[in-house]
Amino acid sequence: MRVPIYLDNNATTRMDPRAVASMLPYFADHYGNAASKTHPFGWEADKAVQTARRQLAELIGARPPEIVFTSGATEANNMAILGSAAARNAGAAGAEKVAAGRGGHIVTSRIEHKAVIDPCEILEKRGYEVTYLTPADAGVCTAEQVAAALRPDTFLISLMTANNEIGSVTPIREIGALAHDRGILFHTDCAQGVGKIPIDVEQSHVDLLALSGHKFYGPKGVGALYVRSRKPRVKLAPIIFGGGQEQGLRPGTLNVPLIVGLGAAAQLCNDELDEEMTRLGAMAERLYSGLQGAVGGVSINGHRQQRLPGTMNLAFEGIESDALLLALPDVAASSGSACTTGSVEPSYVLRAVASDAQARSSVRFSVGRFNSDSDIDYAVLRVAQIVRELRQKTRRPAPVQRLS
Repeated sequence: MRVPIYLDNNATTRMDPRAVASMLPYFADHYGNAASKTHPFGWEADKAVQTARRQLAELIGARPPEIVFTSGATEANNMAILGSAAARNAGAAGAEKVAAGRGGHIVTSRIEHKAVIDPCEILEKRGYEVTYLTPADAGVCTAEQVAAALRPDTFLISLMTANNEIGSVTPIREIGALAHDRGILFHTDCAQGVGKIPIDVEQSHVDLLALSGHKFYGPKGVGALYVRSRKPRVKLAPIIFGGGQEQGLRPGTLNVPLIVGLGAAAQLCNDELDEEMTRLGAMAERLYSGLQGAVGGVSINGHRQQRLPGTMNLAFEGIESDALLLALPDVAASSGSACTTGSVEPSYVLRAVASDAQARSSVRFSVGRFNSDSDIDYAVLRVAQIVRELRQKTRRPAPVQRLS
């Protein structure tokens, strides 16, 4: 058996060696605290942090001061949702509204990551109301759906840029324009979008954007929240306390090596995005067409065109996805989000866009920077082999019982 092929890049990506190299000096040689403003050790660390802030801002069309470093997109999503709610209802009068169940209204969707759904559910328990949209077209929530759900007290729209399981891409530019015209904050979980498709927070009228380094060939444990600083200036209340770092929104000593690696990864994505989109899209199509030709009965979950270039969530007629994955140790793929694969039930994302039978037969393949055509061809060969075997087992007639 050859070395396993990694086709689970939506769960996490291998760090780019160039990003690793950028981090190494900051573990031991340049070890200053970026908050130390009175000596060269701190100045050097702060300069590296500001470089990373600029690199990340350039990738998403933001300004460097609008980047707040976090531990990842989960923390950033919580900061955006809980922080905007707390800022809206600051003070005694706001607390009374929340206590009376009039905290305000949020629009989100049923296929968001748990890092969005869970904070929304917490706010529901605190006196806020949330509308959960069901995607209208192959996993895509439309601007028309959002407009129909808005109320006079809607203060936040939270919709992911691209779905982590099926790869469908949300029309954030249209939804952002709608939110901007109505004076409503627009937050997007962009963990799967940043570094994979073009993102411009200005053109899309995004007010809050969450991202995570390990989704685009950077280190784990570091990410950021973009917070718009003008037209309008977004105000958030901190949800953790203990220091003044990151504009008071995210206290704690900055992890300089990880931030440097995050910035380097962002720069690489910015430089290579167009070429990489084309290459990953071609490999994903090669995978689908190869499997369809080899075994048939393969369908794509999610939108056929409006999708991440490297994501293919495929339903295999007549098989269980878990059985396929267990028989396939040499190809790494998944049956759902890495945060929910411990569940024995089908993914809640797939159940929102497909039948239960289709959800149970679906496998997510996500192609990345370090995959090659030969990886895809091997995966097609092995997946097709296992699919044939599993289908043969399910079609085998039951043995005849002889009477004694």
